[in-house]
Amino acid sequence: MAKFKILCYRCKKNYVVASWSDKFVTCYDCSKKESSAPIEDPKMKKMFDIPEEFYKDNSFLRNIKLSYIRNKSLSDRQMEAFKETVKNLKKSS
Repeated sequence: MAKFKILCYRCKKNYVVASWSDKFVTCYDCSKKESSAPIEDPKMKKMFDIPEEFYKDNSFLRNIKLSYIRNKSLSDRQMEAFKETVKNLKKSS
């Protein structure tokens, strides 16, 4: 898939790597404000407790975390995809 850099839609300062399917692209700094909300569920808190560099590098991980914070739930497929992505990132590091 072709990737390119585009300015963040919120701050218009930072560039974000995006693809043609990404609609509303935000940088890590803009999405960090929303994703810093506390998570009460211990199972989910453990799942989202990964190195901050993973969130900086991967917008998919940020989107899943924001989705959980907004909806207070995730589907099984979302959790599997999150765990698989984290596992792949740990392998490549």
